Amino acid sequence: MKTNGKDNFFERVYEVVRQIPYGKVTSYGAIAKAIGSSQSSRMVGYAMNASHNMEDVPAHRVVNRNGMLTGKHHFEGTNLMQQLLEAEGVKVVDNKIVDFQKYFWEPIF
Repeated sequence: MKTNGKDNFFERVYEVVRQIPYGKVTSYGAIAKAIGSSQSSRMVGYAMNASHNMEDVPAHRVVNRNGMLTGKHHFEGTNLMQQLLEAEGVKVVDNKIVDFQKYFWEPIF
């Protein structure tokens, strides 16, 4: 079966997201840069939106460049993304990660 470019892009995104350590977060832009497509952070967001039925993709660990939980409305329930992060020890206040740089993981490949 031949896959289209979007499927291949999404799978490369998921490969990076699966490597985000427990208790850490990264950004859409950092993922885009890591897969060699630095101008595609919005597409990374689309990949995250499409990943919510994939238990092995910790989408809750992907936030915007300022540490905001911009993808939270794609999770079931009002605060599920925040609850998942807090269960890993990441502090969130007003939909923003406190001490963002402390929890930020830079994907380097």
